[in-house]
Amino acid sequence: MVKSNQNLLSSHEQFSCLARSREVFRLEIAELEKIAERLDEGIDRVARLIFESHNKVVVSGIGKTGIIGRKIAATLASTGTHAIFLNAAEAVHGDLGMVQNGDIVLLISNSGMSSEILSILAPLKTIGCVLVAMTGNLESDLARQADYVLDVGVEKEACRIGLAPTSSTTAALVMGDALAVCLMEMRDFQPENFVLYHPGGALGRRLLTRVRDRMAREIPKVRIGDFFKEVLCVMSLRRLGVAIVYDENDRPAGIITDGDVRRAMQRFDDIREVRAVDFMTKNFKWILPDAPIHDALELMDINKITTIVVMESDTSDAPVAGILSIHHIFDFRTPSFSPRG
Repeated sequence: MVKSNQNLLSSHEQFSCLARSREVFRLEIAELEKIAERLDEGIDRVARLIFESHNKVVVSGIGKTGIIGRKIAATLASTGTHAIFLNAAEAVHGDLGMVQNGDIVLLISNSGMSSEILSILAPLKTIGCVLVAMTGNLESDLARQADYVLDVGVEKEACRIGLAPTSSTTAALVMGDALAVCLMEMRDFQPENFVLYHPGGALGRRLLTRVRDRMAREIPKVRIGDFFKEVLCVMSLRRLGVAIVYDENDRPAGIITDGDVRRAMQRFDDIREVRAVDFMTKNFKWILPDAPIHDALELMDINKITTIVVMESDTSDAPVAGILSIHHIFDFRTPSFSPRG
C-alpha cells in the first residue's frame, strides 16, 4: 500500500534531500569510474567501424534506455554522424523499413533481455546490419548475438530499492557521449562544422555572424594635425566613441578613443593646443571583415578594449573598412547571445 503524503512527511522529518542528492552523485560517479577502468579496445573498434562506414547508425532501445538512445542518436547526428533513433517496440510493426543493409545498429538494454530488443535481432541480421550491443549483462542473449559489445554494467542503481534506472542509464548516456566525442575528434570536427547543424539559437548566430555583418561603415576621420576640439566634434557627431587618425598620405596612423580623450585632459595643461597626433594610440588593434564575430570578442577581451578597427586587408597600406564596437556585437534581438556562448 502506498503511504499518504502526510504520513510520509511525518516519518521523514529528518530526511535531508541535500545529503541524499550528494550521495546519489557520488554513487553514480563511482559507478562511472568502474566502467572507465573496464573500458578496452572495444570502444576503439566500434568508433572506427562507424567512422569508416558509409551507412548510418541506428540507435535502438525501449523505455528509459530508449530515451537515452534518442539522446545518443541526436548527439551523433549533430556532430557529423548520420544517425537515427528507432524505437524497438515500433520496429516490429513496420519501422524496420528505416534500416538497410550495412547499417550499424546500436542496441541499448541494461539487462540484455528486453523482449522488444531480442525480437528484432534476427530481422536485423537478415537485413545485413552490424549489431553493437550496449548492455550491462555480458552473458545476455543480446551480448552473445551482437557483433560488438560495449559494457555499461553497474553494480547498483542510485535508488534504495535498486529498481529505478539511474546509474545504469547514466552509464549508457556517458558511453554514448564518449563514442560521439571520439568520432568528432577522428573527423576533426570544428565549430564551423557544428554550426551547420545548429544554425538557430545563440550559438549559431555567434559562429555564423561575421565582423562585416555588425561593423559601422561610416568612419569618423580626423587628421594628425587636427586640434583637440575638432577631434571631439567628429567623435560626437559619429557617436561611436572613436575616431581614426589619418596622416598626410591619407593612411590610418592611429586611433583616438574616449579613453584617450580622458587621459589627454589629465595629461595636458592647455588642451586647446593639443593636436590629434599628440594623444592618439598608434598601434591600434584591428581585424578583417570576414573574421567570425567571436574572434573580435576574444580580441577585445584579451586587450581589454571595447572598440576595434576593421581593415580591408592585412597589408600595411590597407584602407579602413569600418569600426566594430562591443555595442554592435551585443545588438542582437535576443538576451541569450553572449561571448561565452
